[in-house]
This record gives sequence, structure tokens and C-alpha cells, in this order.
Amino acid sequence: MGRVLLRLLAGLLLGVVVLVAVLLFNTLRYTPEAVTSTGETYDLNADIEQATQDLSEAVKFRTVSTELKHPDFTAFLTFLEETYPLVHSTMSREVLARQTPLYMWKGSDESLAPILLAGHYDVVPIAPGSHDLWEHEPFSGVIDDEFVWGRGTLDDKGAVIAMLTAAEKMIADGFTPKRTVYFSFGGDEEVGGLGAMAVAVHFNKLGIELDWMLDEGSFVLDKVIPGLDQPVASINLSEKGYVTLELVAKSAGGHSSMPPRVTAVGRIAKAVARLQDTPVPGGLSGLSEEFFDSLGRHFSFEQRVVFANRWLFKPLLESILAASPTTDAMLRSTTAPTMLTGSSKDNVLAAEASAKINFRIHPRDTVANIVAHVRQTIDDPEIEIRYDEDLANPASPVSSSSAKGYGDIKTSILDAFGPLATVPGLTIAATDARHYGKAAKNAYRINPFKIEGSDLARFHGTNERLSIENLERGINFFGALLQKQ
Repeated sequence: MGRVLLRLLAGLLLGVVVLVAVLLFNTLRYTPEAVTSTGETYDLNADIEQATQDLSEAVKFRTVSTELKHPDFTAFLTFLEETYPLVHSTMSREVLARQTPLYMWKGSDESLAPILLAGHYDVVPIAPGSHDLWEHEPFSGVIDDEFVWGRGTLDDKGAVIAMLTAAEKMIADGFTPKRTVYFSFGGDEEVGGLGAMAVAVHFNKLGIELDWMLDEGSFVLDKVIPGLDQPVASINLSEKGYVTLELVAKSAGGHSSMPPRVTAVGRIAKAVARLQDTPVPGGLSGLSEEFFDSLGRHFSFEQRVVFANRWLFKPLLESILAASPTTDAMLRSTTAPTMLTGSSKDNVLAAEASAKINFRIHPRDTVANIVAHVRQTIDDPEIEIRYDEDLANPASPVSSSSAKGYGDIKTSILDAFGPLATVPGLTIAATDARHYGKAAKNAYRINPFKIEGSDLARFHGTNERLSIENLERGINFFGALLQKQ
């Protein structure tokens, strides 16, 4: 008996030793790819002081998305003509729907498929009651020692000015790209992107297929990802889709003194609770796995043990990632109850109650299986599910992280910022890229600006600003990217 026990213990010990060896071996191999650098970043030698002034002027145009007929939209396009004369004398330009200009910089080699660089110049309104919270007037374009302040600096006039500044300087230097480069600046991105749709339709009618296109969608994230001190450039390969489902329950109504066992409101409340308790299935597969696999390589050794050995720790890792709203949104289609309706009086039973649930659809899912998930989860035939098919958007196709376009964007980020982590990611909100991508083999999403966690609230919020250093890096990024075309 003693010998048997010793053999069992020896076997267990050997198993532990082998397991530890496998874990260590996998972790030691699980490292980011080497990044070679001379230690010097690319410098286009653009006039940054002038670019700063140009961004300040751009902010002063009240191109608010809910005021599309405001004269500042036309005035902004005139401002671009006057500010970038070489761009406008070298490139052709046509203005499509919703004041969306499309520029064409003709390349020297017509055998190469063209590319598109995109941004938008419309901005969201100032939230009612928030005006006094701004350190500077939202449309003043104030410049201090570090920042240009105002609505649109981050989203997305900063990128528009960076692109045009780079192009203007390169034309002045005598540069002509080999492949044709298009630029499109949406005038209504914040309210649906009909301008970007018109651009895609325009390309399709002409039989033009873009090799790739680049739009906003992420940033160089500095100390935004918990546990990671190194800046991370997330070059997003897709963006989530969008659908809002309305759940509707009906009953006889009546006085609240004699309620039925289940009221319309109670039925809806139970359905909403079930949906929140049962999220859409997700996990580490497809683009989600590609993102976290690339990101995990940059963590500390102890954390990399978990990422490198997903064959053992995958359930644990998914549980940890699902606990945070930020990382959970990368794993699955998200479920967000946003609106509830019932009776108009507190002592009257609702004859009809409803709830609106917004879903941001992961690329692995479709609108149809989101609806199926909801039907199965609420398990109540008395509840009607409604949605507007015209307003439902599937997730964008997942672009290639091995294509030349991705490589050009990645190396240009490194050229402008120096060594940092680069990962293929997923945009969890909507951008014009979902429209432009219909005319391109691959659609990518990143703005070449470094942001910190404190900057996140500035998007569509108060005290939006862009650092002068970021503007310079953005100009250098686009300069480096154009040099590769």
C-alpha cells in the first residue's frame, strides 16, 4: 500500500513538473514581435505653428451635426481651399452629399489600386447645461502652451488638418504618390454618414475598388488599458454593427387597485432582467482572440502565463475580461437596455409597456441571431419584438492584418511615435468606415494621436482638446504613410 501511494505521489509530482514546464515554455515563447528602430522618429518638417493656427481656425466653424444647413459647412470648405492652395491646385475635388468633399491625388502608376484617407469635419452639439463646464468657449479654438481647445479637435478636425497639412507640405516638396490617393471628409458622420455612403456609391459606379482605406476608430492608447504601461496603437479591422430592438407587451389596462398577477410593465421588466442576466454568447474567438493574443504579449510575465496558455486558462481569462465593461465589449455583442415606457399615470395600469434594447453587434453575430437570442432568452410569446430593418446595421467585414495596407499603417505609426505596441482591434462604436469599406478590399480605423484615460470623457463631452505635440505626430504619421504609397 505504501509503495502504491508513493508511486501515485511521484506521478502527481511528475505531472506538476511537466505542467509547470509546459506553462513556462509557452510563456517564454509568447512575446511580441521585435521592433527595429533607429531611435529617431520620422519628421516631415511641416510648419507646426501654422498647422496649430489652422486647427484653431477650423474649430471656429460651427459645423454641428444637428445643424447641417448651417452656413459654416460651406464656409469650412472655402476655408480649406484658401488654407491649402497646393492641395486644391494639384488634386481634383468634387463635393458629394452632405457637403462631403472627395479629393483625388493622381498617382504616377495607374496599375496600382488607389487608397482612401478619410476623416470628418462635422461635430456633435454642446450638451445642454454643460457650457459653463468648459474651460474655454467650445468654438473659440483657444491655443495655449500645450493644446488647441474646442469642439472637434479630437473628433475629428484634428485628423483632417493633419492630413491636409502633410499633403500640402509634400506637394511643396515635389512629391507625387505612385498610387492614386483619395481624401474624403464627411460632413455628417455624427448623424449617419450619408456623405460617406455617397462616396462609396460614387466609387462603385465608376468601378473603382480601393486597395484599402483608413478612417478614425481608435487611437494610440497610453495607460488606458489596465495593467499595461506601454502605449498601444489599436489598428481596428472591423467595427460593430447596431440594432435596437423594442419589446412590447399589452394588457387590458385598468385601475391599479385591481392588478392582474402579471402586468404589461411587469412582463417587460422580467424580460429586461433576463436579457441582462443572459448576455449574448461571446468569448476569445475570431477578431477578439486576435486582439487579445496580440495585446497579451505586452503584459508582465505573470500575466502572460494566462494569455500564453489559453488551452488551460481560457475560461478563467474570459471570466476576467468579461468582468470589465471595456474588455467585455471586445468579447461579445453587448446588450444595453436604454428606454422604458408604461402608463402615463401612477395609478393606472399600462395597456402597453415597452423597452428598447440597444445591441452593438460583434462580427461573429448577425442581426438575425441577435433577434433569435432575445426570443429564446425572454421566453415569453406574449411579448412582441419590433425593430426597424432600415436602421439595423451588421458588423463590418473583418479586414486583413497581413495585407500591405495594415503593414503601412503599422510602420507609419512606429515612424511617428517610435517603438510601442501595435495590435489589430475592433471599433465598438460606429464610424464612416463602415460605408467607405463597401468600396475597399480592406478598411482600417485609427487616429494617429496619443490619448490617456482622462481624455476619454472629452469625446462628445466637455473640454475637448488636442495637444500640439499630437498634431505634429499626426502630421508626421500621414507624411510617413503617404511616402509609402
